[in-house]
Amino acid sequence: MQRQGRWAKGPAALAEYSTHQVIRAMTLESLDMHSKVIYRRCLPGGPWRRLLPGIILLHNNDPTPDQLVHAALLYAGSTAILTGEEACRRYGLRLAVPATSEQRIHVLIPHHLKRSNSDFVTVERTKRLPRPWLRAGIPLAPLVRATTDFVRRTQSVNVIGHAMIEAVQRGGCTPQALAEELDRGTKRGTALPRRLLAEWANARSVAEAEAQKLAKVLPHPPTHQNEVLYDHAGNYAGRPDFWWDDVGLAWEIDSLDFHFRSADYARTLRRNTRYASLGVAVVQTLPSRLRIEPKTVLDELRAAYAAALTRPRPPVVLGEPP
Repeated sequence: MQRQGRWAKGPAALAEYSTHQVIRAMTLESLDMHSKVIYRRCLPGGPWRRLLPGIILLHNNDPTPDQLVHAALLYAGSTAILTGEEACRRYGLRLAVPATSEQRIHVLIPHHLKRSNSDFVTVERTKRLPRPWLRAGIPLAPLVRATTDFVRRTQSVNVIGHAMIEAVQRGGCTPQALAEELDRGTKRGTALPRRLLAEWANARSVAEAEAQKLAKVLPHPPTHQNEVLYDHAGNYAGRPDFWWDDVGLAWEIDSLDFHFRSADYARTLRRNTRYASLGVAVVQTLPSRLRIEPKTVLDELRAAYAAALTRPRPPVVLGEPP
């Protein structure tokens, strides 16, 4: 009588050796399953699926994102680290990738190892393998590396800009850190993100750069940006992010969901008190609204400008105090 392999003792036996129902074929063989049995079980209509060379899914339904990630890591080897789009998502970034685009799992491995791309997996050999951050048991490249690995493989300016803004506003990266990471790695695919970072260098925040782009479509764009206002007595009145000098309207990109500091909120209250005392109209916008509801923000600015036209211009001057 032929001895049954350890794998035949029931689902619990395979679950012990798999991760999210993903397992190496060589592991199944070590449990006394013949390679022909593995092959037959992965045929169309069979109970399992072959996800990658040597990587088996222990059911025949569509794999989940976690199963795809674990399959990619098993395929790439024990030192592999998840980076790029999927790593960014696991840090909480909301990427603006079209739903129709084909998602690939991007992993990093040490440069001396040999492993090629396969199916949905992009394997990148690197001499700068970072120390991973573990999230839910998955080794992730640091966010700044994951973000730059994503943007240098993306050709849409909007998607690249959105990803870097998310990394700054939600992940705590800085534009400088992103630029430095782009400098350290391969220069291939970095032209667009470098151009965007250079444009943002003149803005006090990434959110302000987004606002600058949005304001260009207004029928009456702001006349000045980041210039100091004084009252007629020469006292400091404020430094609005954007200013319409013809009507005395200020637009401030609030920092509540960017800087996360109570001191910024207190500074905002003092600023608004000064504006109110001088009759300066101000529109306040959270950075997140620039991306989530840009049309509504534009409507608010148009309405504020129209209202400012109906009242006397406030007694403030730009530049040097009078």
